[in-house]
Amino acid sequence: MLAEIGLIAALFAFVAALYAIIAAVYGERFARSEAMIRSARNAVILNFIFVTIACVALEIALLTEQYQITYVWQVTSPDMPELFRITALWGSQSGSILFWSFLMSTFTAASVLFNWKSQRRLMPYAMAYMMATVAFFLALTIFFENPFERWWALPSGDFVASVFIPAGATAPSAAMLAQSANGLSPLLRHFGMAIHPPALYLGFVGFIIPFAYAMSALASGDLSTNWIKVSRRWALIAWLFLSLGLVLGGRWAYDVLGWGGYWGWDPVENAAFLPWLIGTAYLHSVMIQEKRGMLKTWNMFLVIGTFSAVIFATFATRSGLVDSVHSFAQSPIGFPMLVFWASLTLIGTALIIWRRMRGELK
Repeated sequence: MLAEIGLIAALFAFVAALYAIIAAVYGERFARSEAMIRSARNAVILNFIFVTIACVALEIALLTEQYQITYVWQVTSPDMPELFRITALWGSQSGSILFWSFLMSTFTAASVLFNWKSQRRLMPYAMAYMMATVAFFLALTIFFENPFERWWALPSGDFVASVFIPAGATAPSAAMLAQSANGLSPLLRHFGMAIHPPALYLGFVGFIIPFAYAMSALASGDLSTNWIKVSRRWALIAWLFLSLGLVLGGRWAYDVLGWGGYWGWDPVENAAFLPWLIGTAYLHSVMIQEKRGMLKTWNMFLVIGTFSAVIFATFATRSGLVDSVHSFAQSPIGFPMLVFWASLTLIGTALIIWRRMRGELK
């Protein structure tokens, strides 16, 4: 039952995200309909509710030892302490992508609720960009890395993992599957890994807010400092969490791997360090535009480059491109993530060049 609840909730969240994109853009660009834009806002809230239900369903499955769900079987075992059952939500590829979607949906919903009245002109396009990113990661969850697949026993005696029941298959009991459950990797059974990934993810997904408002400013033509005012606090929160995640990741590597040293110990942390560098430059540079009206083009490149580096770092560590003890193995999400990263970067760059050529970023 938990698998069905989680899968249906993820599907509804995906549909709500798609509706929010269409309603926001059509209502602002073509229909000029306030009612449609408000319905897009409501869809953003629904998206958050459904993603939360999916995440909670998977967490309950982990805590109650539902080993017939393949993800639970992969990352937990009967002898695992409860703390690591909780943190197993982000212990492997499919669960961590769902958790990523939940955090990104949370940031999006919070931004829409807090800034709805003050940034009404930027809001429609900002919602569209934020929901497009959430929809992409939900699509990865549903179609490529589904954490709600279940084990099915075939008449031949073999077991197969599938979302839907194969012909002639039966559902094995959780007690039967518990004997062969893998459990979380010993390298990840460290207190630092209970805090490091969520902090890193919060830093990553938090940068979607300044990115979305910058893209909205480029799309709507409101190239004043409004997008900076609304996104500066969000960027600072994301930067703080990303800094904390990097420090905790370094401590984990020092304790568990024993390598120590500088940034040579882990290419995954190096990948996460790239958006931190660009984001740090953005936080400093954007103050010059706010006070003196300078560096408009440069700041746009920095904020879009920061989120582009976030997506690239995610692609590098989840596609098998980077080989590390706590990167993810090669998976089918590599090519879709590469296409998404390239599209996001090219669209942002094209909008900056277009506005620059029109003289609106000088």
